Amino acid sequence: MEEQNNSGAAPQQEQPKVQVPAQPPAQAPARTATRFWLKAVAALYLLSLVAAFSLIAKAEAARKTRTKDVDLSKITDIGKAKKKAVGLIEIYGPISQGSSARSWDRGSQQISRKIRAMAADKDVKAVVLDINSPGGSVGAVQEIYAAVLRAKAESKKPFVARFGEVSASGGYYVGAACDRVVAHPGSITGSIGVIFSVPNFEGLMKKVGFRNEAIKSGKFKDIGSPVREMTPEERRLLQAMIDDSYAQFVAAVAEGRKMPEDKVRLLADGRIYTGRQAAEAGLVDTLGDLQEALDAAGELAGIGKDPRVIRESAPLEQLFSLMDSRLSFGTREVAAALGAVPSLEYRWYGR
Repeated sequence: MEEQNNSGAAPQQEQPKVQVPAQPPAQAPARTATRFWLKAVAALYLLSLVAAFSLIAKAEAARKTRTKDVDLSKITDIGKAKKKAVGLIEIYGPISQGSSARSWDRGSQQISRKIRAMAADKDVKAVVLDINSPGGSVGAVQEIYAAVLRAKAESKKPFVARFGEVSASGGYYVGAACDRVVAHPGSITGSIGVIFSVPNFEGLMKKVGFRNEAIKSGKFKDIGSPVREMTPEERRLLQAMIDDSYAQFVAAVAEGRKMPEDKVRLLADGRIYTGRQAAEAGLVDTLGDLQEALDAAGELAGIGKDPRVIRESAPLEQLFSLMDSRLSFGTREVAAALGAVPSLEYRWYGR
């Protein structure tokens, strides 16, 4: 009887021991698969970064090739030819101070810093400013203008301005600091003058029942308010400010173009010119494209036409600029519209 009981009880005690370790082996493949996919995603991410950097490097090389087609048969001293070059700095779009210190932003601080860096580069013998801008705020435009004058004085290197599709108002102001100006025959330039725009929503506010109450320390503290009409006294004060900024613009053009101020004032009534009209008026030196500007810079620097070109932006900087513009698409424009305030501008509003 004991043998029968023992033989019958043994299977009941061994059965749970067989079933307990069955669960862990089922979880192992899941963990292995998770690790595999994490590694795969990480590898794909690294490959995408490598591909992005490769594309940017190729684009940079292609731009340099398009800008300058090197003829080795014309080079007598290869070592020296590689060292001498013309720097190219792009000034595109409205000119403003910028909202950050990021190196890939296009604010006046970043552009001024690149002008200083180009002027300090021993390999760069001349600098071309490729300007395609309707102008911008007075302070930002004057910051770039001052950077050009300072770079010219310290480095003794020639500066050439190339006007693209539009180089008006503040865009022309910056170009006036250069030793030579090259424009397309159909470039839009000129618009020499100052503007201070003040919107007036008083009529609309009355219709919707909105009224603004300003508690101010002085009667001019809310000058430029968009919710009330401007007073005659405020208009005279703002006009005096405009006249002073306009006189600064005229003086800058007269100095840069070696023209009497009286003649500049006849041209500086805010009108725009084509590149050909500007050349006839003495506001532009030569009609041509970017290559003409580069050749002019090479000749002024004594290194001849078709010079080697060094651009101001590196591939890594271009990648960050591209990522920043894509990730913040639309947000900057909305923020600028919401926070818009009246500002004194050297700007053409046709663009």
